[in-house]
Amino acid sequence: MPKQVDHRGRREAIARALWRVVEQRGVTQLTMRVVAQEAGMSLGQLQHYFASRTAMLSFAMDFASEQTSVRVHQGLEKLGDRPHPRDVLRLTLAEMLPLHADARATSRMSAAYVLEALHDEAVHEQARRGLVQGRALVEQLVRQAIADGHIDSGRDPATETNLLLALTGFTSLIELDVIEPQDALAAIDVHLDRLFRST
Repeated sequence: MPKQVDHRGRREAIARALWRVVEQRGVTQLTMRVVAQEAGMSLGQLQHYFASRTAMLSFAMDFASEQTSVRVHQGLEKLGDRPHPRDVLRLTLAEMLPLHADARATSRMSAAYVLEALHDEAVHEQARRGLVQGRALVEQLVRQAIADGHIDSGRDPATETNLLLALTGFTSLIELDVIEPQDALAAIDVHLDRLFRST
C-alpha cells in the first residue's frame, strides 16, 4: 500500500523552516534553496509544494496568522465564558508583540512580508486584506465594548481602534532592546485603563 503523504503537514514544516531562516538569518537570506536546506529537503522537493518564493512566503504568513489566532483563542478560553473586553483586547495586543518565541517568529515574518509587499502587487493585496480583516476584528471589539457601556459612548470606534493598533509599534523597540517587554505591557495597560471606564 503506498505511503500517505501529509501535504498540509509538509507545507507547515516548510513554513516553520522559513520562519527560522527569517528569525535567525534575516530576510536577505530568504531563498527557496536556503529554506529547503533548513527544512531538510531538496530544492526539488520544496518546489513540489511551492512554485515560487512568493507562494512560499504567502503560505508562511497565512500560517503565522493562523497560529496567532490559535494562541489568542487558547488565551480566551483561560479567561472564562464571558471575558471582559479589556482583557480580550489586552490579550490580542500582547499576542501581536514579540513577547515569546512563537510570537517573535510571527513578528519577524510579518516584517519580512511587509517588505515583500512593498514591491510585489499580489503580495501587497494579500497583506492588505489580512490587515484590513484584523483591524476590523479589533474595531468590532471596541464597538461592542461601547455598546455594552464599558467604553464611553462619546469615543469614536475607528480612532480608538487605530490608537490600539498603534501600540503594536512597540515591536521594533522590543526587538532592538530599546525597551523591555514589561515596559510595553505597562504602556498597554495604562492605555486600556484610560479607555475603559470602571465597571
